Amino acid sequence: MTEQNLAQKTTVRTQKYKRELLWLSPALLATAVLFTVYLRSHPYPSFGAGLYLLVAERISEAGYALPKTIPYYTDGGVPFAYPPLMFYAVAAIRDLTGLDPITITRVLPGLVTMLYLVPLYLLARDLLGSRPEAALTSLLAAVSPPVLQWHISAGGIVRAPAFLFALTGIYAGLRLYRDRDQRWVVPSLALFTLTVLTHPLYTAFFALSYFLLFLAFDRTAWGLLRGAVVGVGGITLAAPWWIQVMSYHGVDVFTSAAGTHGGIGGGIQSLQALVEFDVHGALVGQLWAVVPLFGIAYLLKERRYFLPVWFVTVMLAFGKPRLSVTVGAFIIAVFLLEGVGPWLKRETPLAVGRRGFVTAALVLIATVGLAGGAMYATGDVDAHAGSPSLPQFITHDDVEAMEWVETNTDPSATFVVQGDAAEWFPQQTHRTMLVGPWGVEWKGHEPYNRQLNLFRDISSCNSAHCMSQTLSEAGVSPDYIYLPKGTFTVRGMQYQRTSKLAMSMHLSPKYRTVFENDGVIVFEVMGGEQGESQTGTGPGRKSGNSDGENSGGR
Repeated sequence: MTEQNLAQKTTVRTQKYKRELLWLSPALLATAVLFTVYLRSHPYPSFGAGLYLLVAERISEAGYALPKTIPYYTDGGVPFAYPPLMFYAVAAIRDLTGLDPITITRVLPGLVTMLYLVPLYLLARDLLGSRPEAALTSLLAAVSPPVLQWHISAGGIVRAPAFLFALTGIYAGLRLYRDRDQRWVVPSLALFTLTVLTHPLYTAFFALSYFLLFLAFDRTAWGLLRGAVVGVGGITLAAPWWIQVMSYHGVDVFTSAAGTHGGIGGGIQSLQALVEFDVHGALVGQLWAVVPLFGIAYLLKERRYFLPVWFVTVMLAFGKPRLSVTVGAFIIAVFLLEGVGPWLKRETPLAVGRRGFVTAALVLIATVGLAGGAMYATGDVDAHAGSPSLPQFITHDDVEAMEWVETNTDPSATFVVQGDAAEWFPQQTHRTMLVGPWGVEWKGHEPYNRQLNLFRDISSCNSAHCMSQTLSEAGVSPDYIYLPKGTFTVRGMQYQRTSKLAMSMHLSPKYRTVFENDGVIVFEVMGGEQGESQTGTGPGRKSGNSDGENSGGR
């Protein structure tokens, strides 16, 4: 190849990349705006990732060996059986950069959220055969609240990379099955392995989507063999993780956790809710759920079955809006540009060509989507039965209180924590939290449900008597009780705390205030209904630090 031909080829390739970037830019810019809004409105990350960060910390402390258990989350800790890839990545980021863990959970999810739009666009472009439809698909997914909620929030340090791997792998599967290009077997295998090592839900989404691609494009023995290579090969390559976990905890650790968060088949209720349209539901959520139905009707009329089958199967299998809305974005894009656009041109006086309609659709969705997405990102949307979207589980007052706990209590001290700040508490304080469901799913349904119900019961207590009785009946005897003041959340649902509980505990001889700031009160349990007297210096206490004075300051 001559130097001139090489230069021409490079120029053509560069122009091609620029054209793809041009079509992808609306989604990238929209996500960048929403990410910026989120960062400016959230000094602390939304939802929880304390357990994830503590896992990464333990991995680093163990010289990057796989930990057996994770301490501080309930008495005795919880088994470590999570897919470990992103915990290793976060541990490496912390060790190499020295970044604060909370900063990582604020920034990393948003960056990866922007990155996964690239394979999403490529998948839509090749599956739909249209760059405008791919641009619209990626834009719709970028601004949709259900997708944004779970990938830009704190837990997105795991979920967003898993979504990136899954979408890229599904794109590789499309190239493998539709184009019959076996060069995509190795990328598919690598991506499936990465997904297996990152998150089980996205692994199942990858596998189901891959199987549907096989049925749609390559129902041959060779197609089945290639799929088996990817599926069995990915599980096999991940064996160093799951074999070691089973050697620690047995195979039951995986079977026990199945279904604690919905599991396969958890979408039947979601489909029923979709059919039984709730006029009183949140408008944004209802629109994202219902609009694809019009697209499905159009596609069925056109005898194009893959997208409707993909949408319904994903909804039935998982019941996770973040996944069904992503598939729904493909359907909406086709419906708008191939159904609505031509109909408007044909049946109305609007003489709008395809290019004009594409531009109008992108501008309209970007405008409306950014407005709604920005409100969602700031937490101004009622997304949880009247509770705000993307709530922050911890505040500056929580961080201050947790620093006090780590400095002024014995390492063996045990706590009961009201509200969702409990998820972050063990990671921030390195103290044992006796009540909370996080990580307990690996112990099985019964322990998980017990912890979840007890956490809700304790968090709803509004008197010292309720607190003492609930803990006594559950056989839980903490050294301290950590209470939020004012507004807080329980499993994402907002609560408004009055002064009744704090006053009741102040007046009770069973509790003594050892720390208080504007947002948190920490009480020492003095005995009584919680068991034997624990006054003075003893297990769980440091001498001179339980004097009842406000160490945090107002």
